[in-house]
Amino acid sequence: MKTIEIRAKIRICSHSELSVEQKNVVEAAKRATSGSYSPYSNFKVGAAVLLANGEIITGSNQENAAYPSGLCAERTAIFYAGANYPDVAIHKLAIISRQGDEFGREICSPCGACRQVICEAEARAGAPIEILLCSATEAYIFDGIDGLLPFGFSGKDLQCDAAAEKH
Repeated sequence: MKTIEIRAKIRICSHSELSVEQKNVVEAAKRATSGSYSPYSNFKVGAAVLLANGEIITGSNQENAAYPSGLCAERTAIFYAGANYPDVAIHKLAIISRQGDEFGREICSPCGACRQVICEAEARAGAPIEILLCSATEAYIFDGIDGLLPFGFSGKDLQCDAAAEKH
């Protein structure tokens, strides 16, 4: 038997310690929570992506009574960016939640489906995306999706040679 240890580098800082660029993306994610349609959970999530061209695209979670027909904030923002700026890489992604008028006391982390979409966005661009998972007071910063999804599945896994190498 063989054992592998997986580690993730996470930088934790207060909002005041963020760079101007990071603050701008986090503030955009906060504003995006206002567009959330979440009548069932009352859990509003906002996401913002900073593109290589300087554009900031936002998204919010959109619930639906016919679960799972809704869509998370992260995927809303990433898919919009991909559809409207297909050749522009995503540099940063910020995610934050809000209930009522209060931003979350805990870090808001993406679901498995969103992690997979972030993995694909990185593969599409050929570069990691800085991910900022935010609460009301602090941010956890990851240098790429590997810290959240260590065994991500991407297009390279669909190639016969890559699949043979894994076994």
